[in-house]
Amino acid sequence: MSVLRSGSPHRPAYSLALVAGVLLSLLSLLLGLSGSAGAAAVRRAPEPRHPDQDWAGSQIARHEGTAAGGAPPAASLTASVEGVDVSSHNGSVSWPTLWNSGVRFAYVKATESTSYTNPSFAQQYNGSYTAGMIRGAYHFATPDTSSGAAQATYFAGHGGGWSRDGRTLPGALDMEYNPYGSTCYGLSPAGLVNWMKDWFATYKARTGRDAVLYTSTGWWKQCTGNSTAFGAVNPLWIPRYGSSVGELPAGWGFHTVWQYTSSGPTVGDHNRFNGSLDRLKALANG
Repeated sequence: MSVLRSGSPHRPAYSLALVAGVLLSLLSLLLGLSGSAGAAAVRRAPEPRHPDQDWAGSQIARHEGTAAGGAPPAASLTASVEGVDVSSHNGSVSWPTLWNSGVRFAYVKATESTSYTNPSFAQQYNGSYTAGMIRGAYHFATPDTSSGAAQATYFAGHGGGWSRDGRTLPGALDMEYNPYGSTCYGLSPAGLVNWMKDWFATYKARTGRDAVLYTSTGWWKQCTGNSTAFGAVNPLWIPRYGSSVGELPAGWGFHTVWQYTSSGPTVGDHNRFNGSLDRLKALANG
């Protein structure tokens, strides 16, 4: 026969189970709230709504203005090669016309974020090649929609690849003012620099090449704190619509490509490679 001792009241087993159940429920609730907070912390911006309106320099012209007219800048004593860049807003491009005018290279928009591919890419990328040009592809970055690695992977798999054929330039990353909201995509300077490091490292792992960086000095100062992290490795493609290339972002002692106008003949965006045709071929060959 059991004996009840003073100070040790008998507690039915069902009450202990009830307490344990309540504790488990509270723990699950707390974990659920924590998970919700975590999900909110990594929530991304919506995918681009008008990627056909976003091309290299579209936001530079909007924020920094353009020089009047589309005439090329004065001839330089140093060697240079004429080029263009195009995207879907250019539609079907007359590559023979551009070739006959002296254009020898082209960059073509391939992708934006991880949801858009240029519907005119084949005509533009293959057409420039057929005309005799050296060509490459570029990616319009949206760092607030997905990671740098995800966007580099998407780009490399949708037109941004590279081959050592002497006619294919390394891919380019277009970093400029956000067409959809916050100028710097809601990221801190360190956050943007890390995003780009992620993109460049992934692209190199996929293709074996260090990519070109397209950016303006104004945006670079405002959004990266004028970072020096990329100047030693990534060739600079800089937009500035005027008679000279102007001040460069920190880290670069010279530019590789200069987008000097957004209103040139046939396609609008015209560029100059900073060097001879042999040096452009060397960039293509890696």
